[in-house]
Amino acid sequence: MLAIETFDPDLASDDDWLALNTFHNALRAEEWPNDLPLPVEKTRLDMTVRPPQDRSYVWVARENGGRIIGWAGLWMEEAETNQHLGWTTVGILPAYRRRGMASRLLAELAPVARQHGRTMLMGDTDADIPAGAAFAEALGATPGLATKTNQLNIAEVDRAMLRQWIQRAHERAEGFSLGVWEGAAPDEDIDNFAHLLEGSSNDEPRGDLAIEHETFTVQHMRDWEASMRARRIEQWIAWVRDETTGRLAGYSTVRWNPFEPDRLWQAGTGVLREYRNRGLGRWLKAAMLEKVLRERPSVRVIRTGNADANAPMLKINHELGFKPAKSWMLYQIPIDDLEKALSAHVHATLVML
Repeated sequence: MLAIETFDPDLASDDDWLALNTFHNALRAEEWPNDLPLPVEKTRLDMTVRPPQDRSYVWVARENGGRIIGWAGLWMEEAETNQHLGWTTVGILPAYRRRGMASRLLAELAPVARQHGRTMLMGDTDADIPAGAAFAEALGATPGLATKTNQLNIAEVDRAMLRQWIQRAHERAEGFSLGVWEGAAPDEDIDNFAHLLEGSSNDEPRGDLAIEHETFTVQHMRDWEASMRARRIEQWIAWVRDETTGRLAGYSTVRWNPFEPDRLWQAGTGVLREYRNRGLGRWLKAAMLEKVLRERPSVRVIRTGNADANAPMLKINHELGFKPAKSWMLYQIPIDDLEKALSAHVHATLVML
């Protein structure tokens, strides 16, 4: 017998956490077959340590009250913008797909999103698991942004090219300095950094997604930094500064955690519009990669996510040796449309997750 229940991190038992971790590792093995399983501790930290402005809910489908065979998650942020959005994830073990379980999970999720005033839900699908896109489109969700996870094998890095990029930056970007923060941005630069993040992030391609201009407050950033530290995520931030004005012109961030010592995530990289075409992006990426090579000897692979429409960043990553590892499509659906589809029992005739 299959039953849907809420997964409450505050009340979950050790057996509950083990069941959820086992389920996550089964999906991980399908999605990233060359990656090692993750420990229960990481599953627990990821779900219990969140910034105070986050609101998240999880539902699980259990077989005979024990094994978890499916889940759905809803994540929302209480911020100054994008209060209409809810981010969703749905996953079902392969042997249990096409039985209506994903629709049953979404039927639990949708009214909670509505209670929080969310009118649009978004979630991505993995091109290697076509059931996800089929399910999303059958519900009436529309594709909004195509992205890829691009991957760099450390053994293939052209170190001579990195040195050339750094040397060329010194020639092209006279009057700029570069440094790295290991951890959080210092208090004396936090406002400057917030301005940089907001300016560069809002220039990134968003396709047809119904996303508003985002704001980055100092408190929000400090909360996220504290959350990452508690989850044992170590962050480095490379920055470039205009020495004439003192403004931060660009940044590049990487994140590493001890649960995946051979993997490193290249997070955001951005340069303010008025400082582009001076080689700052290549300087940032090359300097950071040299630091990783020196100080993270366990890292064998670097992964990053890029919108397919982000040609400038894709060009830099391609030159560094990043190659496509996985394709994604970010879908969106108005909550009114989702509830109509679910109430009409669309799940009876859909291709299910």
